[in-house]
Amino acid sequence: MTKIRGIFAASMSVINSDLSLNIEKTINHAEKLIDQGCHGTAIFGSTGQAQLISISEKIKLLNNLSDSKYKDKHLIGTGLNSVNETINFLKIAVSLNFKKFLIMPPAYYKYEDKDVIKFYTKIVESVPESKIILYNFEKLCGYKFSIKCVEELVKRFPKQIVGVKDSSYNLFENLELENFSIMPGSESKLLKSLELGCTGIITATCNVTAQLARRVYDDFLSGRNQTYNQKLIDVRNEFEKYNLISALHTFKSKEDIIYKNLLPPLDILDVANEDNLIKNLQKLNFQENSELAA
Repeated sequence: MTKIRGIFAASMSVINSDLSLNIEKTINHAEKLIDQGCHGTAIFGSTGQAQLISISEKIKLLNNLSDSKYKDKHLIGTGLNSVNETINFLKIAVSLNFKKFLIMPPAYYKYEDKDVIKFYTKIVESVPESKIILYNFEKLCGYKFSIKCVEELVKRFPKQIVGVKDSSYNLFENLELENFSIMPGSESKLLKSLELGCTGIITATCNVTAQLARRVYDDFLSGRNQTYNQKLIDVRNEFEKYNLISALHTFKSKEDIIYKNLLPPLDILDVANEDNLIKNLQKLNFQENSELAA
């Protein structure tokens, strides 16, 4: 399989005032990110509130997404603790010709590498058509992938375990595997990771920095001087001062009030934090929709 490369946004989910998933606007949001420069998106990652959205709504979105002009550019997250529900969801997605998945180990419970290997083994054996990007995010699920664990999974399933999103940042500087995509979870790691041979990023703030991140990526590939990387890092750092989902929805609500809707227990920023975020982004001369988000 060709490596997964480029700038991927962990795409936001758009929620109606009655807390149902707005299928049309969620898909339109993802497609707009690709139009703005992303090579693709991750649907139903943690930024997309995947753990809070019902399976029935996820399946309905997949059915609609299967008609998207950018269908092949989307990674599908699961956001499910149950291995059986994960397998059932993947089978439905595969039946709609989705093959690339972002899958995190279950949250809450304590376990070791051998248990993680067992978890992914069950998935791969049940859905051998799947191409899986491991989701390494200890802060969210309580488990951090070791290099040894990733190496063992790739050794056992080289056709199915094809990459890792590294949001714990213990892998991207040290892991070396042939024909394997390594993608940190922050724009602040983009340039360094590319220099180390990684293939791109999958990040939350690319929901608003798509053009800027793409320019840094393209400049690296072309060997041009980096003139946008520091601004990209600075913008990321401003959003990181808050819960990323809350900050992103607060920022996007200036464009469309529907982004103020979040699934409990999530919420947008309070007035004081909102004012600080907007003020500090203005100091950076950051506007999402202007040329190069500058």
